[in-house]
Amino acid sequence: MKRRLHKKYLILILAYSGLLLLIPYVLDYGDKSYQRGKHGLPQQQPRCPDLENTVALLWDNGYRLNGSDTTEYAVNRSQSRMNIYLHATWRTGSSFLGELFNQHPDVFYLYEPMWHIWQALYPGDAASLQGAVRDMMNALYRCDFSVLKLYAGTQNITTSFIFGWKMNKVICSEPLCGAHKRHDIGLVKEDQCAKCQKRDIRELERECKKYPVMVIKGVRVLDLSTLVPLMKDPAINLQIIQLFRDPRAVHNSRLKSKQALVKESIQVLRSKKQTDKYKRLLVPSNRVNRAESYVSSAMELICDNWLSDMMLVMNAPPWVRRNYLRIRYEDLVLHPMEELQRLYRFSNLSTSPALEKFALNMTHGQGYSSDKPFLISSRDAKEAIYAWRERLSVEQINQVEAYCSEVMRQLGYQKNS
Repeated sequence: MKRRLHKKYLILILAYSGLLLLIPYVLDYGDKSYQRGKHGLPQQQPRCPDLENTVALLWDNGYRLNGSDTTEYAVNRSQSRMNIYLHATWRTGSSFLGELFNQHPDVFYLYEPMWHIWQALYPGDAASLQGAVRDMMNALYRCDFSVLKLYAGTQNITTSFIFGWKMNKVICSEPLCGAHKRHDIGLVKEDQCAKCQKRDIRELERECKKYPVMVIKGVRVLDLSTLVPLMKDPAINLQIIQLFRDPRAVHNSRLKSKQALVKESIQVLRSKKQTDKYKRLLVPSNRVNRAESYVSSAMELICDNWLSDMMLVMNAPPWVRRNYLRIRYEDLVLHPMEELQRLYRFSNLSTSPALEKFALNMTHGQGYSSDKPFLISSRDAKEAIYAWRERLSVEQINQVEAYCSEVMRQLGYQKNS
């Protein structure tokens, strides 16, 4: 009898202790849910630690000094050298945005240099590659291209190793090559540039140091938090231009290019394999639609990352917002000259009638479809914007609108009526 009584008391004490431990957690969670609702943010995915607190911690180091939030981090936009990162994801029109900088005679431009990391370390998950991506950017912005040797399998690399080199105006122009004139505005002819003599990478480093503005375009930075250390480094003076596009148009374009995006989509999805929400998406229902399943599943993660980026900027100190520019693909192609002026003004670059004409011609082409979806060419802007309405099913549209609803609201995209 006594033993049973002691056992009952022991159970009651344990239950009471457990309840005491649980109460603070419940109260804390409720308060966080309230705060998220108060700011109009989705509550379906509680984060731990809370995303807002994480964002604050990212910026606090170096921003708040001695309890004061009035001291700004030292970033000097007036210094002679400016570095810009075009932050985008696949199929948002980033190649066109990058080309607007590739054309400028004062810009040293690199197209997707982090592609080498993803290829060399495949099938590493995207999240685990972010440190290597940041380290490469840190070196490249200092005109140190020796970092590329880590992913080349050899120490003797040339200009022909650089991803997208046949379209690069610096590599294809004098003094490295005579296939193109640096001050001529127009797409580089790949077949002519392919005949250029391969130059040692150190020659490209010397050219890099001559330019007042360096621009890197990439789609392999998952979210802006990866770049916080570089943004805080006054020696790099990093500015961010982030490109967004209607998620439905992105999804449509990704499906159209699904075979070319399978590897990258798998790497993105692998970064979330530990989360139950995404684990089921890693196993397509049948082999016939395997590529489409991977590409479609990654779209949800893209919208999650976009939302995280928006919150990061929203909670950032003023100097960050001054060094960050958001641009929508739709605005860029519908109003190319106005947006070009805004981009160049942000980048301390001057525009010219030839550059404005180039931007206008690139958005007033004869069509949208192409056998080579990654080819930079003149397109019909309106067709490119609204093609998803005819090519996506109602079910596909509803699905994208469901899991990208908050991103669409923040960016001003109306749901399909």
